[in-house]
Amino acid sequence: MRARDRVLSGMRPTGKLHLGNYLGALDNWVRMQDDYECFYFVANWHALTTGASSAAEIPGNTIEMAADWLGAGLQPERSTLFIQSLVPEHAELHLLFSMITPQSWLERVPTYKEMVEQLGLESPSYGLLGYPLLQSADILMYKPKWVPVGVDQVPHVELAREVARRFNSVFGEVFPEPGVKLTEIPKVPGTDGRKMSKSYDNAIYLSDSPEVITAKVRPMVTDPARKRRSDPGNPDICPVFDLHKIFTPPADREWAATGCRTAGIGCLDCKAKLLEHLLPPLATIRERRQQFAEKPEDIVDILREGSKRAREVAKTTMEDVRRAAAIEP
Repeated sequence: MRARDRVLSGMRPTGKLHLGNYLGALDNWVRMQDDYECFYFVANWHALTTGASSAAEIPGNTIEMAADWLGAGLQPERSTLFIQSLVPEHAELHLLFSMITPQSWLERVPTYKEMVEQLGLESPSYGLLGYPLLQSADILMYKPKWVPVGVDQVPHVELAREVARRFNSVFGEVFPEPGVKLTEIPKVPGTDGRKMSKSYDNAIYLSDSPEVITAKVRPMVTDPARKRRSDPGNPDICPVFDLHKIFTPPADREWAATGCRTAGIGCLDCKAKLLEHLLPPLATIRERRQQFAEKPEDIVDILREGSKRAREVAKTTMEDVRRAAAIEP
């Protein structure tokens, strides 16, 4: 039987995941387990690049995020789930890459400039400048065929490809160049109509109860032109209808669209129909998540066992790297 292609991806541990995180990445990770050899990691060193002052929160955030992973359907027997810092070879490979990577390559990564501007940093840390290079080490360590990412992360994978070419040119062939497997991220609005984000306090979390989700959906913003029940609306500009596009079957979605345009239904009717289709899949995730969250020690065991498996792969890669670099007598 032909070996399955390997994929590699990770998330920074920022705590509980919301619907946008699930639809933008996690749901795809779960589905990839059927066809690929999957490595998914908790990027806890990356969490320090902008959150070093909150380092004490990272262990708890790791447990919460991993509970969401498991609740969504990632299975330790089908995917290697691990913690970045428990595979110290990542740091060694990052160091070696830093010796051959021009600084200009890192300065041109779009997210670096964006984060410096967003955070108003006068003197950014090397960690912030170098985190895409650490990301290259994260990726290339496992020699994956594919890296599933959204379009905004494509420059990071391209950097990894450039670093692989540079290393192979300087020391000899070690790293295959990974390909990008684009993840189509649906438009997931928050309860205020903006992009769903923890920082905006507008998120529906995978751990939210049906009562909490209902309480968040009912006051959601809709078409601002629809001020009265008798006013026709435009579902194409309605955040609630964006969620209908994701969760509601075609017949009920068309019912909601037609009712909105003709003022045949009110916004609360539309939201009630959305909840009929939104709540059941989230209930399945939440109930499975809760089983793991009640036993955080089991989550730690899963991540530590996965880290042991990941480290065996990393040790093999570093043997190839050290042999090629030949810096030791």
